[in-house]
Amino acid sequence: MKNAKFIFYLALLLVLSTACSTEKKNQLPSGSHGFIQVSSENPAYFSFSDGSPYIPNGINMINPSGKYRNNPDSALFEIEGWMKNLSANGGNYIRVWLSQSFWDIEDTKAGEYNPEKIKRIDRFKEMARENGLRIKMTLEHFRSLTLQENNQSWANKSVYHTSNGGPLDSIRQYLTSDEGRQLFLRKVDFYQNRYGNDTLFFGWELWNEMNAMKGPEDDIFFEWNETMLKEVKKRFPENLVMQSLGSFDYDGVRPVYRKMMLLSGNEIAQVHRYLDLGARMEICHAPLDIIASSAVEEIKSYNPEKPVILAETGAVEPSHSGPSKFYPADTAGILLHDILFAPFFSGSAGAGMCWHWESYVDKNNLWYHFGRFNEIVKDIDPVSENFVSTASETDDLRIYTLTGDKTKLIWLRDKNNSWQTELRDGKAAELISGLRFDLKTAGADVSSQSIEIYDPWKNKWLTTSPEGSLLHLPDFKRSLIIRITL
Repeated sequence: MKNAKFIFYLALLLVLSTACSTEKKNQLPSGSHGFIQVSSENPAYFSFSDGSPYIPNGINMINPSGKYRNNPDSALFEIEGWMKNLSANGGNYIRVWLSQSFWDIEDTKAGEYNPEKIKRIDRFKEMARENGLRIKMTLEHFRSLTLQENNQSWANKSVYHTSNGGPLDSIRQYLTSDEGRQLFLRKVDFYQNRYGNDTLFFGWELWNEMNAMKGPEDDIFFEWNETMLKEVKKRFPENLVMQSLGSFDYDGVRPVYRKMMLLSGNEIAQVHRYLDLGARMEICHAPLDIIASSAVEEIKSYNPEKPVILAETGAVEPSHSGPSKFYPADTAGILLHDILFAPFFSGSAGAGMCWHWESYVDKNNLWYHFGRFNEIVKDIDPVSENFVSTASETDDLRIYTLTGDKTKLIWLRDKNNSWQTELRDGKAAELISGLRFDLKTAGADVSSQSIEIYDPWKNKWLTTSPEGSLLHLPDFKRSLIIRITL
């Protein structure tokens, strides 16, 4: 009888222990609203599982800077500093490449996982949790198994190749063979068993820019993606699952983008696009607000019926040969401002996600810009607003408008100010003074409305009233936001 009681209590203890472990696994700090999902009421935006809105406001944070490559503790401390700066300014999510060399658990032999790298990822997760940041977990990024296939060493997965004891001889075999597919799925299973369906995760991304691989035919590429999107979703039913493609910088990529963003298993329509003077598309040489807004508008034109996100953007030297030479001059953060605001005001589900988190955003101490975006959206529910985005312009301004059921948001961008004038030509942003804005230009009915103006460069709000349809704007540089309560 005593033995029976002992066994009963031992079993009960194990059940409670498992429950507590699962609760901890799926727990965020107080104030959590559950899992992030595509809104069932308005699939252009996200909501939490409790129905409250979620507007992504974050940055790519793929790996530590090179100076701490051989000192994991210092590298994690560096990353924690970035997280704290982002969180303190209203940021709410980050993206990491689990396959990047600092994190890559499968670094010496195919199918074997490094316990030290696992601990690093564990710590990364907990740092994100402590700072209230959700994580987009990108599973893979490699483009080849040998340098003969692709001479980009950072995109090479040599442990899979037969010359290093692996089971494969090419990236094509990785996508088509049972051995290759099992390598991918076993790793997904490992993450599922270790982390489960955690509310911490923004979602699981299969690959970074997978179409940058050379060799596999389109039918092989898409069959793999259709299969793996479903397989990953089976393992993470509470988390979003998605895929990404390379920078949308030439016309030839349009059919691949259209097909990938419309795949039913791909729950988010993501786009990458950069300011790149080496890109074949002229629009990639334009002011960054135009680069960003046009990328979102392109994906929206496919009618994906899912949230659209500008998931990678920034400024690069021609053909992505390095960070932009204009970054050191951008101490005011005009590029980051456009990256954050332009996508959302063009109908994206959130702010654009900047690259160069360490060599641009942190180096120039620009984290406060995330707070300026957060100031605009912190009490906005885009799901219930049913925002419709439109764009127009005057001689002086580009006008980006979001019209909702209760709120109209208008972002005014000075046409005479851009990276060309301020960073390339060294011309300081001019003070715009005495400008009157006709609210009818943005389709606003001005009767009995509350109108506020926000200056994101001064972090100041002003309540005002129009004279007829004309609104006297305060003196400003670069941009202003008008918020009209309908």
